[in-house]
Amino acid sequence: MATLYKLVNGSKVELTSEELKLREAEELAWADGEKDRNLAQIRSIRLGMLQETDFYGMSDVTMSSDMKTYRQALRDITSGLDTVEKTRTKLELDTDGSYKNFPKKPSE
Repeated sequence: MATLYKLVNGSKVELTSEELKLREAEELAWADGEKDRNLAQIRSIRLGMLQETDFYGMSDVTMSSDMKTYRQALRDITSGLDTVEKTRTKLELDTDGSYKNFPKKPSE
């Protein structure tokens, strides 16, 4: 592992072994939480996409079969995302900035 430093009164000082242990524990905790952070981001994106189509559920609007399928796919989007790698794949962006592994909204 590379030597880590801190600044004390403007001087570069090497971290003590105890400080290194604490830093490593912080980094491990952060890494261990990646899947949960990714799932929270996926759910937030999904919520926005569902809200964009909520009006189709109103009694005076007919929801197409394609729209029902799209909305169900959004609700099911976190199913099976049991590893960090799977959540990373779900969050990959396409060249146009959209999420390439999210369901595509049908035309209205």
